[in-house]
Amino acid sequence: MRSSRLGIFVLVTVAVFLTTNCSYYNKVMSRKNLVDGSIAYKERKFEMAEDLFRKAAARDPQGTTDEGRIAQVFLARTIHSRYIGNRQDTKLAEEAMAEYKKALANNKDDQSSYKAVASLYENLQKPDEWKQWVTARSAAGDVKPEYRAEAFTSLAAKQNTCANEVSDTPATKKTIKKDGKDVFQFVKPADNAEFEKMKACVDAGNKLIEQAVALEPDSVKAAATANPKSLTDEQLKSTLDLIKPFESARSYRASLMIQASRLAEMEGRDADRDRLRTEADKAKADFTTLAEATKNLQGEIDARKAVAEEAENANKANNAPSK
Repeated sequence: MRSSRLGIFVLVTVAVFLTTNCSYYNKVMSRKNLVDGSIAYKERKFEMAEDLFRKAAARDPQGTTDEGRIAQVFLARTIHSRYIGNRQDTKLAEEAMAEYKKALANNKDDQSSYKAVASLYENLQKPDEWKQWVTARSAAGDVKPEYRAEAFTSLAAKQNTCANEVSDTPATKKTIKKDGKDVFQFVKPADNAEFEKMKACVDAGNKLIEQAVALEPDSVKAAATANPKSLTDEQLKSTLDLIKPFESARSYRASLMIQASRLAEMEGRDADRDRLRTEADKAKADFTTLAEATKNLQGEIDARKAVAEEAENANKANNAPSK
């Protein structure tokens, strides 16, 4: 009888514990699922990993905990990996995008999930959906300015490619002699529809890229002159992450100015052509400034990583058992 009563007491105690500490229990189980899922993912057991991450995500569908947010992202990445292994199964791509969007709903600044969705739209050859997705990101006032700038730049890059497909052809890009040197002369394409297409792309591209550049904070300019060696590891990473989108924006700004100068030359607007070329050279110099800063920051990161790896290897060698 005493044993029976003890068993009932234990069951009641456990039930009360689980009821009053449900969130704690869920957190512990989610962490276990995340660990086990990560191991399965590393071993390329994607279906097993997906099941484990799905269980963890289901415990916190609103993403109120770190475990819930991490699980949602890992679930999306796992389904994405399954799609990469079998690109004929486009249903997996659609499922991955749906899960990435859930992750973004939990964390609007999850740039990797945003990019993954954009990439999948391109892989599925859905340009309209891609444009809608990226345009929405560019207009999202509740995300970081550098993320909006990156979206504007992606849209502008498409327009730059569109213009270049018209201007950079044997029919429109002629080699002539000027002051004894070979130079390019740009002439109108025979098909006026192609010319109008280029004009529209240049106009749209320049409007988009100016919106990207307008988002550049003063801290980007300051970062370009910062001494990488004076920054902490975290500052190095955050500075690099901040600069890169605007480095790209400056690059495409120069490229679109070049396209605009080609357009002016095709129309015989020589004064505009010369002005735009001068502006393009200035834009190139601005881009080069940030590109050099990026190079220096990444160089410092790589140097510190090499030092850390060397120290770790030396420590392993010192602690290795003697033969």
